[in-house]
Amino acid sequence: MPEEIEGTVEKLLFSDEQSGYSVMRFRTDAGTVVAVGSIVSVVPGERFLLKGEWTEHRRFGRQFKVREYHPVTPATEKGIESYLSSGMIPGIGPHLARSIVRVFGTRTMEILDHEGEKLSRIEGIGPKRLKMIRKAWKQHRGIRQIMIFLQSYGVSPALAARIYKEYGDRTTQRVQENPYRLARDIPGVGFLTADRIAVHLGLPQASIARAEAGILHTLRETVSEGHVYYPRLQLVQAAQKVLQIDRDVINRAVDTLREGGQVIVETPGDIPGGDPPVYLPMFHRAETGAAELFGKLLTGSEPGSPRGTGNIDPEKAVSWVQNRMGITLAERQVEALRTALSGNVMVITGGPGTGKTTIIRSLLAVLDRSGLTTLLTAPTGRAAKRLQETSGREAVTIHRLLEYNPNEGGFRRGRDNLLRCDFLILDETSMVDILLMYHLLKALPSGTSLVLVGDADQLPSVGAGSVLKDIILSGTVPVVELNEVFRQAEASRIVVNAHRINIGLMPLSEEEGDFYFIQQEDPGKILETIVKLCKDRIPARFHLHPVDDIQVLSPMHRGEVGVTNLNNLLQKTLNPCEEGVTLGERFYKAGDKVMQIRNNYDKDVYNGDIGRLEKVDSRNSSMTVRFENRRVRYEGRDMEELTLAYAVSVHKSQGSEFPAVIIPVITQHYMLLQRNLIYTAVTRGKKLVVLIGTKKALGMAVKNTNTRKRLTMLRHRLAAHNNDHSTGSP
Repeated sequence: MPEEIEGTVEKLLFSDEQSGYSVMRFRTDAGTVVAVGSIVSVVPGERFLLKGEWTEHRRFGRQFKVREYHPVTPATEKGIESYLSSGMIPGIGPHLARSIVRVFGTRTMEILDHEGEKLSRIEGIGPKRLKMIRKAWKQHRGIRQIMIFLQSYGVSPALAARIYKEYGDRTTQRVQENPYRLARDIPGVGFLTADRIAVHLGLPQASIARAEAGILHTLRETVSEGHVYYPRLQLVQAAQKVLQIDRDVINRAVDTLREGGQVIVETPGDIPGGDPPVYLPMFHRAETGAAELFGKLLTGSEPGSPRGTGNIDPEKAVSWVQNRMGITLAERQVEALRTALSGNVMVITGGPGTGKTTIIRSLLAVLDRSGLTTLLTAPTGRAAKRLQETSGREAVTIHRLLEYNPNEGGFRRGRDNLLRCDFLILDETSMVDILLMYHLLKALPSGTSLVLVGDADQLPSVGAGSVLKDIILSGTVPVVELNEVFRQAEASRIVVNAHRINIGLMPLSEEEGDFYFIQQEDPGKILETIVKLCKDRIPARFHLHPVDDIQVLSPMHRGEVGVTNLNNLLQKTLNPCEEGVTLGERFYKAGDKVMQIRNNYDKDVYNGDIGRLEKVDSRNSSMTVRFENRRVRYEGRDMEELTLAYAVSVHKSQGSEFPAVIIPVITQHYMLLQRNLIYTAVTRGKKLVVLIGTKKALGMAVKNTNTRKRLTMLRHRLAAHNNDHSTGSP
């Protein structure tokens, strides 16, 4: 049960207008305490009933963490005068507050609520000031009533603040009309929260509105798991588990959503089982559009300029580049170079040490000599940086290439504003989801050659789809798989073990080298060992920096050896600095290793970028982060885009390389112990990889190839398009 304290706001120590998060000195009958939480429009002098629990802050000591709050209207003349004197109502200062209370006494609040025109009796309140006071009072009381209304339905103060920011004075009306719109309009409000409000409001459980919201919720959950669509029968079954209503109502709701254009339901066609796929419109548009655009690239059916590489002789180019670069290309590498120079679209895939970088460099040399314009891109900032370093040419993220600007509605580059290039090389294609691939294809000029480079055995994209695998399995695009590990790469146990893991063999560990396995079963001792490795053992033996060069990768966020707990422990150990800023549940200190978790185009920082927290300003609630050689300032809600990065998830590490990686592998992570996850984690290390855990858990991961298949239709659409073209179908 939450504790309750009642008192008066003595001083506001900090307040973020956007999130509503406040820190205040709160005077109770038992003494003055510090209260923290999301409370909107707090001003000194106001009285509240706070519900929450006591916590111990590592730096600021004992605090009362507010979960719920209720304004308490002052009942005495002294209390009312203090309340009005706080400055919360523009136009009313201490002197005027005293005059108002002297005239109206304990009825002052009632007068302000219902008979505000009577304030004109007070000396000093003319028509202009009266209008200002009444407007400010109405707004102040309105916010309070809305917050109380939302809290009564189990909405947290922080979420209530976001809802009020979206709907303003119409919040109560909007929520009462259709609480399910909250899940659509407000980030952070899911179906379950909206449904709880709807139940409190008395909406029928079997209403079509509720069924529609439940279906859309189920589809969005499906997308978050990587699927592009959901078969209708399975969708209805899944939605029924959430809604607990008759399937007939759910089926009617699916039809209503289809008629309103909120979902796309395809005819069964040749889908196994004949269960028609149901899409959210944007994913249907992306998948069908990507298949169509790939088809046009493959067949050259799009009218326009001739292919950029049309005048290059692939055989002569292979000989020239080997002489120019002083190298001898392997058979598969020669095949890859020839295919890239003679086709419209191709895929180059292969694991570490198989020569993908050599092919890119060779291809660029040939294209440069021919005077062709080539663009290089990758899905993340770190992947683009790696591509630039290995190729010696400028490489940018897909978002930057397409000039994404959220304030202008998305990508500036597209059908009406095409890229200018003859050749496009896309690296780390396995990380590209269906939405991003569609936008990239839309921006390619006709006649452009496209080379997709990636490792199909790594983890799939975080977003929906399985684009690289679907393209390969469709059989419509030429694919060259580089499978020969070169001699210089064979010297690395990291490379050798990555390939062993990829074919289902246990990795080898030696006394000396760049790959180690530490046997440890107890999670607590695993944590101790990871801390020692980061703090002392690896820096001393391999001369690597404990923060900048060593990256801990965990399969899971939760649990004793999960990302969250590892970050807290490593922060305490590796960063002795005391100066910091509290943001909700998190505490950041100068010197912390942090990661950007959303694309921010205004600041030119992107999801996955890692930097060091250089400066914190707790007074103004701001931080400065150094990314590479530049500094970025964060303040207000922008700070929510950062997270500690001493440890990150394997998924977040995709597209990155680190001098050293440490990977805990324990049976408690069994839900995520899969071959492609361990393979991806191991291939993030450049100089050193340390696995720590049990051989049983590692064996489970290496043998487990039963990754959940993503529901996509891109492979079938590409194959169908190819068949239509080969048979002359319109």
